[in-house]
Amino acid sequence: MGFQVSIQPSGNVFQAEPDETVLDAALRQGLSLPYGCRDGACGTCRGKVLTGEIAHGKAQIQALDDADRQAGFALLCCAMARSDLCIESREARSLEDIPVKTLPARVHKLTRAASDVMLVELKLPANERLQFLAGQYIDILLKGGRRRAFSLANAPHEDAFLQLHVRHIPGGQFTEHVFGGMKERDIVRLRGPQGSFFQREDSRKPMLLVAGGTGFAPIKAIVEHAIAEGCERPMHVYWGGRARADLYLMELAEQWSAAQANIRFVAVLSDSPTDERWSGRTGLVHEAAMADHPELSGYQAYVCGSPAMVAAARRDFLARCRLPADEFFADSFDFAADTLAVTAHLTHTDA
Repeated sequence: MGFQVSIQPSGNVFQAEPDETVLDAALRQGLSLPYGCRDGACGTCRGKVLTGEIAHGKAQIQALDDADRQAGFALLCCAMARSDLCIESREARSLEDIPVKTLPARVHKLTRAASDVMLVELKLPANERLQFLAGQYIDILLKGGRRRAFSLANAPHEDAFLQLHVRHIPGGQFTEHVFGGMKERDIVRLRGPQGSFFQREDSRKPMLLVAGGTGFAPIKAIVEHAIAEGCERPMHVYWGGRARADLYLMELAEQWSAAQANIRFVAVLSDSPTDERWSGRTGLVHEAAMADHPELSGYQAYVCGSPAMVAAARRDFLARCRLPADEFFADSFDFAADTLAVTAHLTHTDA
């Protein structure tokens, strides 16, 4: 039987099972409490127990002394509820709440999702975790000061592994390595989280989420985070590609729509071969979204894909559908040459 945990000052409430830590329970339900190592060593997750009882279990609590305990403080990455709780802890809701880290990571798994798309799962050291907001990206650090940026495709609560969706760019320094030389257990270095493309959770407006190609990665993270936190905002997800193979996780997106009453998924192909016998929507993905939503004055739009698609969506959503300019959020995937990488605001490279 679980316990109810309320957070001050936000007033958010979640359920914690007796055999899971307070932090794990909060993350599982989409609440972004601060954390670092998740092992009792760094103290980032320190919070105060206002009412109720907790147990720290057998973990070595290095970042909490006796005076802290007597004052009611706990390390939420180790503390387990033993009654209903009221805790005091800030929640990560903005870029300023989350530190940027440089970390090593091991390649845990490589999955060829399409002929030119690799799903790369990275595992951080046992005593490290990367806290991030749904939709952000990381930089993979290369030799010579170069870096390549990839959106995180997993939701923040599923942080045991970091998932990247890597499209093969012929001649691209990093993607050639991913498809031709990278092996499981290889070590890479990363820095993150980065970027201001993330779900704005303080709004109750319906969300229009538009992805082109591997721009699906951060959209996936946003949707799965929203599902985890029980978000009831309407979410209209559009994913476009040239051919069916470009929609490499279409079954997953269809499952969202089938299981969640507030999620609608639409696949759009712009250049499907005749022999595919595609019976779904055709044309440009942002135009399909506009056909279904000609009036966007009450929406938020999250758009991720090629620079041309992002630019067209911004122009048309604002001019033709009356989307407020401050409700358009985008991440544009540029392809970097093999020179020192420069990451522009709201733009990242993935070659």
